[in-house]
Amino acid sequence: MPTREEQRLAEELAGKSWKSWGPYLSERQWATVREDYSPDGNVWESVPHDMARSKAFRWGEDGIGGFSNDDQRICFSWAFWNGKDPILKERLFGLTSYEGNHGEDVKEYYYYQDNTPTHSYMKMLYKYPFDRFPYEELVDTSKLKGKNEPEYELIDTGIFDNNKYWDITLRYAKKRIDDFLFEAEIINKSVQDSEIFVLPQTWFRNTWSSGRDPNVPSMFLLNNQCVQIDHHLLGTWFIHFDNPLEVVFCENETNRSKLYATKNQSKYTKDGINDYLIKGTKTINPESKGTKCAGIFKIKSRGKSSKKVKVRLSKEYLEHPWEDFNSILKGKESEADEFYENLQKGISSEETKNIQRQAWAGMLWSKQFYYYNLSRWLKGDPGKTPPHPNHQTGRNSDWKHMYNHDVISMPDKWEYPWYAAWDLAFHTVPIARVDPEFAKNQLLLFLTENYQHPNGQIPAYEWNFTDVNPPVHAWAVLSVSNIEREKTGSRDLEFLQKAFHKLLINFTWWVNRKDRHGNNIFEGGFLGLDNIGVFDRNHPIVENAQLEQADSTSWMAMFALNMLRISLELSKKYPSYEDMVIKFFEHFSYIGTAMNGIDQERADLWSEEDEFYYDVVHTPEQPNQQLKVKSMVGLIPLYAVEMISDEDLDHLPNFKKRLRFFLSERPAFKSLISSDDNNSDKKLISIVDKTKLEKLLSKILDPEEFLSDFGIRALSKYHEESPFEFK
Repeated sequence: MPTREEQRLAEELAGKSWKSWGPYLSERQWATVREDYSPDGNVWESVPHDMARSKAFRWGEDGIGGFSNDDQRICFSWAFWNGKDPILKERLFGLTSYEGNHGEDVKEYYYYQDNTPTHSYMKMLYKYPFDRFPYEELVDTSKLKGKNEPEYELIDTGIFDNNKYWDITLRYAKKRIDDFLFEAEIINKSVQDSEIFVLPQTWFRNTWSSGRDPNVPSMFLLNNQCVQIDHHLLGTWFIHFDNPLEVVFCENETNRSKLYATKNQSKYTKDGINDYLIKGTKTINPESKGTKCAGIFKIKSRGKSSKKVKVRLSKEYLEHPWEDFNSILKGKESEADEFYENLQKGISSEETKNIQRQAWAGMLWSKQFYYYNLSRWLKGDPGKTPPHPNHQTGRNSDWKHMYNHDVISMPDKWEYPWYAAWDLAFHTVPIARVDPEFAKNQLLLFLTENYQHPNGQIPAYEWNFTDVNPPVHAWAVLSVSNIEREKTGSRDLEFLQKAFHKLLINFTWWVNRKDRHGNNIFEGGFLGLDNIGVFDRNHPIVENAQLEQADSTSWMAMFALNMLRISLELSKKYPSYEDMVIKFFEHFSYIGTAMNGIDQERADLWSEEDEFYYDVVHTPEQPNQQLKVKSMVGLIPLYAVEMISDEDLDHLPNFKKRLRFFLSERPAFKSLISSDDNNSDKKLISIVDKTKLEKLLSKILDPEEFLSDFGIRALSKYHEESPFEFK
């Protein structure tokens, strides 16, 4: 019998909106490309952390333990104050790219501990110190450190000495699709008594200031423990607070007077609650209404004790919201245990189960509503000051078709609060184990017209959509399909077809844009290996230079084999796909032979002398120079591999015929196909033949080269004694 969470997933698929609310807030909306309208595109300094509490964001919202509907119309998160900080702790603090000695870096301690695919139960932990949070010390000390020094961490400041901090455990549960329970357990970790203010906050994303939506939603105090929320799209909701000190209101409007020295549009701006509590100013609305509210709880606790703050958001007004609160929360936790116990059958180690479950929690907590309308972002909003002219030709200006308005799996909701296409492809594989529908929909999303460029490119990431990520989308599609078949016993061929058709366009983009001379050797830039080369691979080293890349070419060989396998699976039901099996086998063969220096005049990427794959650079004065850096670049050819069985071939009579002809006409291509003498019914297709595989493995497994105590090095230890120079 399916678990209750599995039943909810089935109900979601049938149209019941269990996922319409979830952890969809970012942890950092400040210092993102979307909020940057500066002339020079200086994202980190355009909207810094210090502005975030006073500026109403245009494109999204952030908060600690954030929860919202699926387009952030109504938002919830927690804020805290230890009585000593200069500001409310409403959002996580971290260093910008310029402040950190290793780049941007969140300086907080928080842990995603549990989550289920429908977000019916969620749990996270945040650690907050008794003493003043060392904002200035973290910035000033980090600026003094060099790249070769370790980062200056929050714990290094001594702020957690003698256990002078609170463990704040946040637990959320859904009774129904429109009834949500939030609990903050404040655990005093010290032996001394403590006092903390806890502020559960609710607000509307500001959709009215852009001038595109005239409707301004409202919330007002219904009684001393309940706020009524009225939204023109989401209807009426009620948020209940369990015995707060008071409930206060302001507006989610920018404090223009503070930030820009101009007149405020509202007397009670976004930072009104912050200023009221910390400075004692009259910045909250005495009429107890607005577009942002907070319940204020003053928690006093003895050493080593804990207290709880309870909040409930419901579509119905509840006369007794706390009667069943504890039983619901405990019940949803039990249902989460049941779901994962069923999922982790066969794993005997409790430690392994806990690690895997918390890893899934991190994946599920890292969903975020992402809104980015490129056309509007470039032009600005009607009736507002238009962006600087540089905006029109700057970052992402050639992606005007893009309209992103979806819940997306993020690499990290603080350091990377924006999607990265190849990160997302990897995310979908573990997510498919718990929620295959979400995994499939994420992959298809990036192939829709709102994302994929008309020329076929898949957008890379917010900082520069035109950058080139490794083409792993087809691999992810195939992997997710295989996982679903393993779980359900059948393969979703409609999903494969939808993905395949759009991936064809992406494959063509690669062939036309990144194979400059049509010789099946590819360029691509840094391809996720930012610092692996002796120069920035995103830019030519001299005019008219060309870099032919071992990793880019290998990724394309793998892409071709992934497409071959997808078309092969589809051909079992739809014979017309057999032509695509032929097409991608031949394309792989051309790439593989070119990469290994077979039937071509230009320098190949394999060095017989070093028994390794290298990039090759061609300059007008000196073509065919191998860049002899032993790095991960030369190991990526191992990824391009596929097995085809005789059973597969039995479904493909035309392919078998074409294969015999193709190999008879081009016998050199036979080096890309091998079979095990003891298992001759399967054939291995690979760039790397047995001889090259043995030579590469000898380096991978050599502690003086790639093998370390922590896995495979990105750069061989060989270069510690033998540095590589390129002039």
